[in-house]
Amino acid sequence: MKKYLAQFKPFLIFVSIFFLTYIVLTLVYKFYLNHYGAIDLDGISLFVGKNVEFLLRLFDYNIIIQKSSQNPWLEIILNNMFLARLIEGCNAVSIMILFVSFVAAFSGKLSKTLLFILFGIVTIYILNVLRIALLIVLLFYFPEKTSLLHEIVFPLIIYGYVFLLWIFWINRFSKYAK
Repeated sequence: MKKYLAQFKPFLIFVSIFFLTYIVLTLVYKFYLNHYGAIDLDGISLFVGKNVEFLLRLFDYNIIIQKSSQNPWLEIILNNMFLARLIEGCNAVSIMILFVSFVAAFSGKLSKTLLFILFGIVTIYILNVLRIALLIVLLFYFPEKTSLLHEIVFPLIIYGYVFLLWIFWINRFSKYAK
């Protein structure tokens, strides 16, 4: 048994750190979400909505993103047409938790690890706002492509970016880079 533990020690450490980080961050996020009622939307999702609305207004789109009066989501109205809902799951926090857990499990020097985590979270947030804004515009012009865009193309963009960040981290900065 000791032989196997020694042989698989790096893998076991990785899995332990990954799951511990993931569970702790998920519980912290769930605790945060529990402060909002059944018809309230969390502050992070509201902030994402405000950023998407600001971005689209910069490009002269007639966009209104407003809190639903009876439901926990934001209503997206483009050119006076209800287009979609922005829910808590659209804020990319779960993706950020996954990203942080993986980087922590492959950690390198503490300062580089923390800086890369900060860089990753900020760029994931920015990409997510861009992704939602572009999705809104494309849904307006191509409503028949809703399923393809929402369920395949745009998740592929955000998860693909996170995957590229992980590869970059492992090859450049993690303790396994050498």
